[in-house]
Amino acid sequence: MSRLDSFIRRLTAQRDILNSIVDLVQKIDGPVLEFGLGNGRTYDHLREHFPDRRIIAFDRDVRSYSSSTPPAENMVTGEIRESGQAFLGIGAALAHADIGTGHDEIDAVTLTWLPQLMVGVLATGGIAVSGLPIERPELEPLPRPPGIKEGRYYLYRRR
Repeated sequence: MSRLDSFIRRLTAQRDILNSIVDLVQKIDGPVLEFGLGNGRTYDHLREHFPDRRIIAFDRDVRSYSSSTPPAENMVTGEIRESGQAFLGIGAALAHADIGTGHDEIDAVTLTWLPQLMVGVLATGGIAVSGLPIERPELEPLPRPPGIKEGRYYLYRRR
């Protein structure tokens, strides 16, 4: 599979999973956290689905399109591994992380801290969506929407 096709499938899986959990997330109190703002595409998608919800985005620095940039009070800059720690216990309804690089050695380092962060920010019953596997005892894997290949994108509920 070409890298372009792989990219399209990953983004399609991301969108389809996020679309599939809107009703679940609506039933859970708490903010939505977006780890890895990038150019703001996913933030914009989340904002469309959760217009009345506080959405807090994290990234090393702001590189998003101006129309897809959160207001300053909801934009956290710096290393996510460190800046996210201030949000432990926030009781998020949804935490989404699309911070994988596709480089096994770099992603292995991310996986030493990302699962703990995701568990720590979620409310009980909160939903975790990630491009990397974040397997922890506190997270129950949820079924993926039809058509999403195993290992393409990950979906969990906080026990």
